[in-house]
Amino acid sequence: MIDWDDVRYFLAVARGGSVRAAAGRLEVNHSTVLRRIAQLEERLGTQMFEKLPSGYSLTAAGEEVLELAEQMEASSHQLETRVFGRDRSVRGLLRVTLPPFLATHLLMPDLADFARAYPDIEMEVVSTGEVVNLTNREADVAIRIVSDRKTLPLNLHALKGPKLFSAIYMSLDRLEAWRAGALDSMRPIVIDGQGVPSWADEGEVRATGVPFRTPDAEAQIAAARQGIGMTKLPCFVGDADRLLARVPGVDLKAHATLWLLTHGETRKTERVRLFTEFVSRQLPAYAPLLAGLSISPRERAT
Repeated sequence: MIDWDDVRYFLAVARGGSVRAAAGRLEVNHSTVLRRIAQLEERLGTQMFEKLPSGYSLTAAGEEVLELAEQMEASSHQLETRVFGRDRSVRGLLRVTLPPFLATHLLMPDLADFARAYPDIEMEVVSTGEVVNLTNREADVAIRIVSDRKTLPLNLHALKGPKLFSAIYMSLDRLEAWRAGALDSMRPIVIDGQGVPSWADEGEVRATGVPFRTPDAEAQIAAARQGIGMTKLPCFVGDADRLLARVPGVDLKAHATLWLLTHGETRKTERVRLFTEFVSRQLPAYAPLLAGLSISPRERAT
């Protein structure tokens, strides 16, 4: 009988191309991966990998095993999500993934309210811009900023939220310097990997010179506060920062929409259902803030 755990190790090596990559993905040591592969090869009576200078390459037998192994993996995920979907408990783990800006600048108070309302639910908030696979149960709920609805997987249940607008921001003191005639231009601040942005010459204050780059969203904001340059931010982030101001002469741009995503079976669980209903009730109140038309409802209350 084939051990599913051995198949998992086989898939990790086949996809990663090396034992080292598989060990890192599975968070085990090198020898464990080798032992698992040897066990599977002995069970099947065939060699599945050829070791080359460039890494591990599948043999003809390995290619056949790969197709069947992927079918086993898909069946395993389907079984897990269906069983999980019948779980009606309000206890247990709830994994929520969302971009850093949404977590730190918008929804954390709401996540805190939900956690206080349901103290027996163990919440795990994964603040990342990376795409998380809901089908493989890497998360139970994803809140995503999506520019094109067609890019969402068809097997996910999607609830549409408000549109998100952005603007160009600079530090308030540098804006005052420009108004006083002591400043002509500013450097563009961009996320690492981007070149000179398309918005560089849109406003009354021009972004010129070599870009200032950072891979971190919070560092991007900090650089703008320090007057290094100007940068593009979601309105709900830039408008709420008392040290930043919109660059004059730049129109607001609607570039994406918020979506609340769950898997078809997973969304039937009680804790996922409670969370999605809770968040979907909160999001409409943020529509003016996301559109750059209002301050936060919580700030207005204070």
